[in-house]
Amino acid sequence: MSKNYNVAVMGATGAVGNSFLRILEERKFPIKNLKLLASERSKGKALKFMGKEYPVEILTHNSFDGVDIVLASAGASRSLEFLPSAVKAGAVCIDNSSAFRMDKEVPLVVPEVNPQDIKKHKGIIANPNCSTIQMVVALAPIHKKAKIKRIVVTTFQSVSGGGQKKVNELREQTAAWLANKPFKPAEFPYQIAFNLLPQIDVFMDNDYTKEEMKMVHETRKIMGDDSIRVNATCVRVPVFYAHSESVNIETKEYISANEARELLLKAPGVKLVDDPHNKVYPMPIDAEGKDATLVGRVRQDESIKNGLSMWVVADNIRKGAALNAIQIAELL
Repeated sequence: MSKNYNVAVMGATGAVGNSFLRILEERKFPIKNLKLLASERSKGKALKFMGKEYPVEILTHNSFDGVDIVLASAGASRSLEFLPSAVKAGAVCIDNSSAFRMDKEVPLVVPEVNPQDIKKHKGIIANPNCSTIQMVVALAPIHKKAKIKRIVVTTFQSVSGGGQKKVNELREQTAAWLANKPFKPAEFPYQIAFNLLPQIDVFMDNDYTKEEMKMVHETRKIMGDDSIRVNATCVRVPVFYAHSESVNIETKEYISANEARELLLKAPGVKLVDDPHNKVYPMPIDAEGKDATLVGRVRQDESIKNGLSMWVVADNIRKGAALNAIQIAELL
Protein backbone atom coordinates (compact mmCIF):
# COMPACT_ATOMS: atom_id res chain seq x y z
CA MET A 1 0.00 0.00 0.00
CA SER A 2 1.98 2.94 -1.28
CA LYS A 3 -0.50 5.78 -0.82
CA ASN A 4 -2.49 7.05 2.12
CA TYR A 5 -6.29 6.90 2.13
CA ASN A 6 -9.15 9.01 3.40
CA VAL A 7 -11.15 6.63 5.59
CA ALA A 8 -14.63 7.08 7.08
CA VAL A 9 -15.90 4.84 9.89
CA MET A 10 -19.70 4.67 9.92
CA GLY A 11 -21.11 3.61 13.29
CA ALA A 12 -17.86 4.70 14.94
CA THR A 13 -19.17 4.71 18.52
CA GLY A 14 -20.48 1.09 18.47
CA ALA A 15 -18.59 -2.06 19.54
CA VAL A 16 -17.48 -2.88 15.98
CA GLY A 17 -16.71 0.81 15.26
CA ASN A 18 -14.37 0.89 18.26
CA SER A 19 -12.80 -2.34 17.10
CA PHE A 20 -12.28 -0.82 13.59
CA LEU A 21 -10.23 1.99 15.17
CA ARG A 22 -8.15 -0.37 17.34
CA ILE A 23 -7.33 -2.67 14.41
CA LEU A 24 -6.57 0.18 11.96
CA GLU A 25 -4.09 1.45 14.56
CA GLU A 26 -2.56 -1.99 15.27
CA ARG A 27 -2.11 -2.81 11.58
CA LYS A 28 -0.81 0.69 10.73
CA PHE A 29 -3.36 1.15 7.95
CA PRO A 30 -2.17 4.06 5.76
CA ILE A 31 -4.65 6.79 6.68
CA LYS A 32 -4.42 10.35 5.41
CA ASN A 33 -7.69 11.70 6.90
CA LEU A 34 -10.04 9.91 9.28
CA LYS A 35 -13.75 10.70 9.56
CA LEU A 36 -15.88 9.29 12.38
CA LEU A 37 -19.59 9.10 11.61
CA ALA A 38 -22.49 8.16 13.88
CA SER A 39 -26.14 9.00 14.61
CA GLU A 40 -27.54 12.06 16.42
CA ARG A 41 -27.17 10.14 19.71
CA SER A 42 -23.39 10.51 19.53
CA LYS A 43 -23.42 14.27 18.95
CA GLY A 44 -20.57 15.99 20.79
CA LYS A 45 -18.57 12.80 21.37
CA ALA A 46 -14.90 12.40 20.43
CA LEU A 47 -12.81 9.24 20.02
CA LYS A 48 -9.05 8.69 20.24
CA PHE A 49 -7.03 7.35 17.33
CA MET A 50 -3.22 7.24 17.18
CA GLY A 51 -3.09 9.48 20.27
CA LYS A 52 -5.24 12.17 18.68
CA GLU A 53 -8.87 13.09 19.44
CA TYR A 54 -11.32 13.02 16.53
CA PRO A 55 -14.82 14.52 16.80
CA VAL A 56 -17.74 12.25 15.92
CA GLU A 57 -19.73 13.78 13.08
CA ILE A 58 -23.43 13.17 12.43
CA LEU A 59 -23.95 10.86 9.46
CA THR A 60 -25.60 12.57 6.46
CA HIS A 61 -25.73 11.98 2.70
CA ASN A 62 -22.98 14.61 2.33
CA SER A 63 -20.56 12.91 4.74
CA PHE A 64 -18.53 11.15 2.03
CA ASP A 65 -16.91 13.91 -0.04
CA GLY A 66 -13.26 13.05 -0.64
CA VAL A 67 -13.54 9.69 1.18
CA ASP A 68 -11.74 6.70 -0.42
CA ILE A 69 -12.88 3.88 1.88
CA VAL A 70 -15.96 3.57 4.11
CA LEU A 71 -15.95 0.97 6.90
CA ALA A 72 -19.61 0.65 7.84
CA SER A 73 -21.15 -0.97 10.90
CA ALA A 74 -24.29 1.03 11.60
CA GLY A 75 -27.01 -1.54 10.87
CA ALA A 76 -28.73 -2.64 7.66
CA SER A 77 -31.24 0.21 7.36
CA ARG A 78 -28.53 2.89 7.60
CA SER A 79 -26.33 1.05 5.12
CA LEU A 80 -29.20 0.84 2.64
CA GLU A 81 -29.93 4.53 3.14
CA PHE A 82 -26.42 6.04 3.11
CA LEU A 83 -23.99 3.75 1.26
CA PRO A 84 -25.38 4.56 -2.22
CA SER A 85 -24.48 8.21 -1.48
CA ALA A 86 -20.95 7.12 -0.50
CA VAL A 87 -20.56 5.17 -3.76
CA LYS A 88 -21.86 8.19 -5.70
CA ALA A 89 -19.18 10.31 -3.99
CA GLY A 90 -16.51 7.87 -5.24
CA ALA A 91 -15.87 5.79 -2.10
CA VAL A 92 -15.56 2.01 -1.86
CA CYS A 93 -17.73 0.75 1.01
CA ILE A 94 -17.09 -2.33 3.13
CA ASP A 95 -20.36 -3.04 4.88
CA ASN A 96 -20.63 -5.10 8.05
CA SER A 97 -24.46 -5.26 8.04
CA SER A 98 -26.74 -7.80 6.34
CA ALA A 99 -28.03 -5.14 3.88
CA PHE A 100 -26.16 -6.23 0.75
CA ARG A 101 -24.86 -9.71 1.57
CA MET A 102 -27.17 -11.64 -0.74
CA ASP A 103 -27.27 -8.98 -3.49
CA LYS A 104 -25.99 -10.62 -6.68
CA GLU A 105 -24.13 -7.42 -7.62
CA VAL A 106 -22.25 -7.26 -4.31
CA PRO A 107 -19.29 -9.55 -3.49
CA LEU A 108 -19.45 -11.26 -0.08
CA VAL A 109 -15.84 -11.70 0.96
CA VAL A 110 -13.67 -13.53 3.47
CA PRO A 111 -10.08 -12.70 2.39
CA GLU A 112 -8.70 -16.16 3.31
CA VAL A 113 -11.41 -17.86 1.22
CA ASN A 114 -12.49 -15.81 -1.83
CA PRO A 115 -10.22 -12.72 -2.20
CA GLN A 116 -10.68 -12.86 -5.99
CA ASP A 117 -14.33 -11.77 -5.60
CA ILE A 118 -13.24 -8.31 -4.39
CA LYS A 119 -12.45 -7.37 -8.01
CA LYS A 120 -16.15 -7.70 -8.94
CA HIS A 121 -17.23 -4.84 -6.66
CA LYS A 122 -19.28 -1.90 -7.92
CA GLY A 123 -18.59 0.29 -4.91
CA ILE A 124 -19.86 -2.00 -2.14
CA ILE A 125 -18.30 -5.15 -0.65
CA ALA A 126 -20.24 -7.05 2.01
CA ASN A 127 -18.74 -8.48 5.19
CA PRO A 128 -20.42 -11.82 6.07
CA ASN A 129 -22.15 -12.78 9.30
CA CYS A 130 -19.73 -13.45 12.18
CA SER A 131 -20.71 -17.12 12.58
CA THR A 132 -20.32 -17.76 8.83
CA ILE A 133 -16.87 -16.13 8.64
CA GLN A 134 -15.15 -18.38 11.17
CA MET A 135 -16.75 -21.53 9.75
CA VAL A 136 -15.69 -20.89 6.14
CA VAL A 137 -12.14 -19.93 7.19
CA ALA A 138 -11.87 -23.40 8.78
CA LEU A 139 -13.65 -25.30 5.99
CA ALA A 140 -12.23 -23.67 2.84
CA PRO A 141 -8.96 -25.70 2.74
CA ILE A 142 -10.92 -28.94 3.22
CA HIS A 143 -13.47 -27.98 0.54
CA LYS A 144 -10.62 -27.25 -1.88
CA LYS A 145 -9.13 -30.70 -1.31
CA ALA A 146 -12.15 -33.01 -0.89
CA LYS A 147 -15.30 -31.00 -1.91
CA ILE A 148 -17.78 -30.59 0.93
CA LYS A 149 -21.26 -32.00 0.20
CA ARG A 150 -23.00 -31.22 3.49
CA ILE A 151 -22.41 -29.17 6.66
CA VAL A 152 -24.27 -29.57 9.95
CA VAL A 153 -23.32 -26.78 12.37
CA THR A 154 -24.44 -25.84 15.86
CA THR A 155 -23.21 -22.46 17.06
CA PHE A 156 -22.63 -21.31 20.63
CA GLN A 157 -22.69 -17.54 20.17
CA SER A 158 -21.57 -14.97 22.73
CA VAL A 159 -23.84 -12.12 23.83
CA SER A 160 -21.56 -9.47 22.26
CA GLY A 161 -22.89 -10.67 18.89
CA GLY A 162 -26.08 -8.82 19.81
CA GLY A 163 -24.38 -5.57 20.83
CA GLN A 164 -23.16 -3.81 23.98
CA LYS A 165 -26.59 -3.72 25.68
CA LYS A 166 -26.69 -7.52 25.69
CA VAL A 167 -23.18 -7.65 27.21
CA ASN A 168 -24.34 -5.29 29.97
CA GLU A 169 -27.48 -7.35 30.60
CA LEU A 170 -25.53 -10.62 30.99
CA ARG A 171 -23.41 -8.87 33.65
CA GLU A 172 -26.49 -7.49 35.44
CA GLN A 173 -28.43 -10.76 35.29
CA THR A 174 -25.44 -12.76 36.57
CA ALA A 175 -24.90 -10.35 39.50
CA ALA A 176 -28.61 -10.40 40.37
CA TRP A 177 -28.81 -14.21 40.17
CA LEU A 178 -25.74 -14.63 42.42
CA ALA A 179 -27.16 -12.11 44.90
CA ASN A 180 -30.51 -13.96 44.83
CA LYS A 181 -32.24 -10.80 43.60
CA PRO A 182 -35.09 -10.74 41.08
CA PHE A 183 -34.49 -9.40 37.56
CA LYS A 184 -36.56 -9.00 34.42
CA PRO A 185 -34.88 -9.73 31.06
CA ALA A 186 -34.99 -6.68 28.79
CA GLU A 187 -32.58 -7.40 25.93
CA PHE A 188 -33.29 -11.15 25.81
CA PRO A 189 -36.66 -12.95 25.63
CA TYR A 190 -35.63 -15.07 28.65
CA GLN A 191 -32.90 -15.25 31.30
CA ILE A 192 -29.49 -15.61 29.62
CA ALA A 193 -27.36 -15.95 32.80
CA PHE A 194 -26.68 -19.67 33.43
CA ASN A 195 -28.96 -20.52 30.51
CA LEU A 196 -28.90 -21.15 26.73
CA LEU A 197 -31.32 -19.64 24.21
CA PRO A 198 -31.81 -21.66 20.99
CA GLN A 199 -32.91 -18.54 19.11
CA ILE A 200 -30.81 -15.82 17.46
CA ASP A 201 -32.84 -13.29 15.44
CA VAL A 202 -36.45 -13.93 14.36
CA PHE A 203 -38.01 -17.23 13.27
CA MET A 204 -38.74 -17.65 9.56
CA ASP A 205 -41.65 -19.52 7.93
CA ASN A 206 -39.56 -22.72 7.83
CA ASP A 207 -39.01 -22.61 11.65
CA TYR A 208 -35.32 -21.79 11.22
CA THR A 209 -34.12 -18.43 12.52
CA LYS A 210 -32.84 -15.65 10.28
CA GLU A 211 -29.31 -16.23 11.70
CA GLU A 212 -29.46 -19.91 10.73
CA MET A 213 -30.59 -19.14 7.18
CA LYS A 214 -27.85 -16.50 6.86
CA MET A 215 -25.30 -19.27 7.46
CA VAL A 216 -26.93 -21.43 4.77
CA HIS A 217 -27.01 -18.80 2.00
CA GLU A 218 -23.77 -16.97 2.87
CA THR A 219 -21.69 -20.17 3.04
CA ARG A 220 -22.72 -21.14 -0.49
CA LYS A 221 -22.05 -17.64 -1.86
CA ILE A 222 -18.58 -17.31 -0.25
CA MET A 223 -17.51 -20.85 -1.22
CA GLY A 224 -18.91 -20.28 -4.74
CA ASP A 225 -20.81 -23.59 -4.61
CA ASP A 226 -24.62 -23.73 -4.49
CA SER A 227 -24.59 -27.52 -4.19
CA ILE A 228 -23.32 -27.48 -0.56
CA ARG A 229 -26.15 -28.46 1.80
CA VAL A 230 -26.06 -26.57 5.11
CA ASN A 231 -28.08 -27.21 8.26
CA ALA A 232 -27.56 -24.74 11.12
CA THR A 233 -28.78 -24.40 14.70
CA CYS A 234 -27.74 -21.10 16.32
CA VAL A 235 -27.66 -20.80 20.11
CA ARG A 236 -26.98 -17.77 22.34
CA VAL A 237 -24.81 -18.70 25.33
CA PRO A 238 -23.81 -16.78 28.51
CA VAL A 239 -20.31 -15.95 27.22
CA PHE A 240 -19.21 -12.32 26.72
CA TYR A 241 -16.95 -12.59 23.65
CA ALA A 242 -16.09 -15.20 20.96
CA HIS A 243 -18.38 -17.63 19.18
CA SER A 244 -17.88 -21.42 19.22
CA GLU A 245 -19.18 -23.90 16.67
CA SER A 246 -19.55 -27.66 16.48
CA VAL A 247 -19.11 -28.41 12.79
CA ASN A 248 -19.76 -31.74 11.07
CA ILE A 249 -19.07 -32.16 7.35
CA GLU A 250 -19.54 -34.81 4.70
CA THR A 251 -17.13 -34.67 1.76
CA LYS A 252 -17.33 -36.09 -1.76
CA GLU A 253 -13.85 -37.60 -1.48
CA TYR A 254 -12.42 -39.30 1.59
CA ILE A 255 -10.09 -37.21 3.74
CA SER A 256 -8.61 -38.44 7.02
CA ALA A 257 -8.58 -36.40 10.22
CA ASN A 258 -4.76 -36.28 9.98
CA GLU A 259 -4.89 -34.94 6.41
CA ALA A 260 -7.43 -32.33 7.53
CA ARG A 261 -5.12 -31.29 10.39
CA GLU A 262 -2.21 -30.93 7.94
CA LEU A 263 -4.32 -28.66 5.72
CA LEU A 264 -5.49 -26.58 8.71
CA LEU A 265 -1.89 -26.17 9.94
CA LYS A 266 -1.04 -24.38 6.68
CA ALA A 267 -4.37 -22.59 6.18
CA PRO A 268 -4.35 -18.76 6.28
CA GLY A 269 -6.13 -17.28 9.30
CA VAL A 270 -6.34 -20.64 11.10
CA LYS A 271 -4.57 -21.74 14.26
CA LEU A 272 -4.76 -25.47 14.98
CA VAL A 273 -5.29 -26.07 18.71
CA ASP A 274 -5.75 -29.81 18.77
CA ASP A 275 -4.19 -32.15 21.33
CA PRO A 276 -7.20 -33.67 23.13
CA HIS A 277 -5.16 -36.16 25.17
CA ASN A 278 -3.45 -33.22 26.86
CA LYS A 279 -6.77 -31.35 27.16
CA VAL A 280 -5.72 -28.87 24.44
CA TYR A 281 -8.68 -27.54 22.45
CA PRO A 282 -10.03 -24.07 21.57
CA MET A 283 -12.18 -22.15 24.07
CA PRO A 284 -13.82 -18.71 23.83
CA ILE A 285 -11.46 -17.24 26.44
CA ASP A 286 -8.50 -18.24 24.22
CA ALA A 287 -9.98 -16.53 21.15
CA GLU A 288 -10.97 -13.24 22.78
CA GLY A 289 -8.92 -10.38 21.31
CA LYS A 290 -7.15 -12.68 18.83
CA ASP A 291 -7.16 -12.53 15.03
CA ALA A 292 -6.95 -16.26 14.25
CA THR A 293 -9.80 -18.73 13.92
CA LEU A 294 -8.99 -21.55 16.35
CA VAL A 295 -9.75 -25.12 15.26
CA GLY A 296 -9.55 -28.29 17.35
CA ARG A 297 -11.26 -31.61 18.17
CA VAL A 298 -10.71 -32.64 14.54
CA ARG A 299 -11.90 -36.23 14.25
CA GLN A 300 -13.36 -38.79 11.88
CA ASP A 301 -17.14 -39.09 11.89
CA GLU A 302 -17.65 -42.77 12.69
CA SER A 303 -21.27 -42.76 11.48
CA ILE A 304 -20.51 -42.10 7.78
CA LYS A 305 -17.68 -42.93 5.36
CA ASN A 306 -16.58 -39.42 4.32
CA GLY A 307 -17.25 -37.43 7.46
CA LEU A 308 -15.28 -35.14 9.77
CA SER A 309 -16.19 -33.26 12.95
CA MET A 310 -14.39 -30.26 14.44
CA TRP A 311 -14.73 -27.43 16.97
CA VAL A 312 -14.21 -23.86 15.68
CA VAL A 313 -13.80 -20.75 17.86
CA ALA A 314 -13.16 -17.09 16.95
CA ASP A 315 -13.58 -13.59 18.35
CA ASN A 316 -16.86 -12.44 16.80
CA ILE A 317 -16.07 -8.72 17.10
CA ARG A 318 -12.57 -9.04 15.59
CA LYS A 319 -12.46 -11.75 12.91
CA GLY A 320 -16.25 -11.94 12.86
CA ALA A 321 -16.58 -8.26 11.96
CA ALA A 322 -13.93 -5.53 12.18
CA LEU A 323 -10.77 -7.45 11.24
CA ASN A 324 -12.39 -9.14 8.22
CA ALA A 325 -13.52 -5.72 6.91
CA ILE A 326 -10.04 -4.21 7.36
CA GLN A 327 -8.40 -7.21 5.66
CA ILE A 328 -10.73 -6.51 2.71
CA ALA A 329 -9.62 -2.84 2.77
CA GLU A 330 -5.96 -3.93 2.77
CA LEU A 331 -6.57 -6.13 -0.30
CA LEU A 332 -8.30 -3.22 -2.03
